[in-house]
Amino acid sequence: MHGLFSLEGNVSVIVRPIIGAIVGGLLGYGMYRFIGCSSGACPITSNPWMSTIFGMILGALLAKAI
Repeated sequence: MHGLFSLEGNVSVIVRPIIGAIVGGLLGYGMYRFIGCSSGACPITSNPWMSTIFGMILGALLAKAI
């Protein structure tokens, strides 16, 4: 049955951004951990929460665009 709420064909539409957000969050945290900003002047890489959230957003958008 193909209706408005059928997930048979739309699984990749839901799963791909979630996987992209997870991978992006891991890469964002990795950027904070290994590259980082010791002076605190960098708004994204000096805070682990900001770098993880930024990575999650970028990962989800990139996964959705591909």
